[in-house]
Amino acid sequence: MFDSLSSRLDHAFKTLKGHSKLTELNIAESVKEIRRALVDADVSYKIAKDFTNKIKKEAIGQNVITSVSPGQLMTKIVNDELKELLGGETRPIDLSANPSVILIAGLQGSGKTTFSGKLSAHLKSKGKNPLLVACDVYRPAAINQIKVLGEQVGVNVFANEESKNPLEIAKEAVKFAKVHQHNVVIVDTAGRLSIDEAMMNEIGSLKNELTPQEILFVVDSMTGQDAVNTAKAFNDKLDFNGVVLTKLDGDTRGGAAISIKSVVNKPIKFVSTGEKMEALDVFHPDRMANRILGMGDIVSFVEKAQENFDQAEAAALQKKMRKNQFDFDDFLKQLNQIKKMGNIKDLMGMIPGVGKAIKNVDINDDSFKGVEAIIQSMTNFERQNPSVLDGSRKKRIALGSGTSTAEVNKLVKQFDEMRKMMKAMNKKGLRGGANLFKR
Repeated sequence: MFDSLSSRLDHAFKTLKGHSKLTELNIAESVKEIRRALVDADVSYKIAKDFTNKIKKEAIGQNVITSVSPGQLMTKIVNDELKELLGGETRPIDLSANPSVILIAGLQGSGKTTFSGKLSAHLKSKGKNPLLVACDVYRPAAINQIKVLGEQVGVNVFANEESKNPLEIAKEAVKFAKVHQHNVVIVDTAGRLSIDEAMMNEIGSLKNELTPQEILFVVDSMTGQDAVNTAKAFNDKLDFNGVVLTKLDGDTRGGAAISIKSVVNKPIKFVSTGEKMEALDVFHPDRMANRILGMGDIVSFVEKAQENFDQAEAAALQKKMRKNQFDFDDFLKQLNQIKKMGNIKDLMGMIPGVGKAIKNVDINDDSFKGVEAIIQSMTNFERQNPSVLDGSRKKRIALGSGTSTAEVNKLVKQFDEMRKMMKAMNKKGLRGGANLFKR
């Protein structure tokens, strides 16, 4: 995400290369490039202009100390202002009531139902007992979709397929939640293809009757400035609490994420990427600003690792690594845990310095399929004793996995090199790998 914008901003900072200090002239040149980058990313011209005017005002008169270049100082100024533009600080959702009602609103196709499933999984992982409520009685298969998602994440779903009255369904669901100790009720409402009076009145009635702790407006970030305009229309009617940006991956230019806080003055609370139920992140303005400027987001990376890596397994793995007993079964487990963390390219982009290096590299979530197929074509004995893999065994594994002997050889060679590296690290006493996930 934001690859194009990050590149353009990086170019803007490079216009200061070779300058010994910030002047009105070189600041104006850099600011002009930043404004163009924002407008090209689908940020409205007014917001881009206001933003760059603040940067210009802050930059003029700044003294550049010997150890900091003008480009580095400008990066810091842009980072600080970008963090404020994105909301300033992280805003958690209100879960103070029992049950806490969360009303999900948005246009059809924005990803409301998928987000509802992701949010229920997220809250369940935090110790809550959520209930999903199917109040989209118009869209074909909407109720079935939320039932499938609920089953997928292990969360109960309240639905009444006999009723066409969303308000009555929601009221029954809240009563059900109180009886069955569900402390969060997530109400998935109906969307329309465009904003219309009937939809607004229906969602308004749900708000008035349920008095929810949170109203979250879900918007497809791929729609750019249209998303911002839709958010404003919904906010005028609902006065929602926060925004959820979906599909913040792929070809999105990021303009909606950058503009929306300024237009509706409501915080972005979650960002969603992809279809996996784990692909939901709490929105942190400071971390997002870092990622847009190509600085990575190592804090989020470690948090994702901590959520997806089992501490007991990590300790057992560390023990095997110390004894040089790491095998293909262990390797396969690590691959599966990495995949749970989310989109591979986005994860790598969280590591400082890596994002820029891989911006033109095509990395997709199917990258590990060939490796998995090779390992799964081995016998249990072969996985646990990689040293027995001779030519005939490799030929059989290649045939079974639909790969070539050369690919099997390559994987085995890389695995051997990795084991040697682990052994060398242990000799030096560098045993922090698995400990990373204990902190």
